[in-house]
Amino acid sequence: MLTPEEVAEINLLNQFNLGNTREGLKVHDHDASPDTVAAAGRLHQRGLISLPDGGYLTSLGLDAAEHAQTLMTILRTR
Repeated sequence: MLTPEEVAEINLLNQFNLGNTREGLKVHDHDASPDTVAAAGRLHQRGLISLPDGGYLTSLGLDAAEHAQTLMTILRTR
């Protein structure tokens, strides 16, 4: 079973545009849910994104986002 924290992290990784690695994300405290803000902080602590409030994927983050997005594609294919 995935924890709610892991689900939030995977959801955030799925928001990155893998077609343009120069395109990052900004997680705003006033717009994003507290779960998303916390997920961004955890991903940053683990070295997957460049800033605690989003930024760009690191090389490790790119690998993780590719896997997360591939999994979603497989699960959503009928």
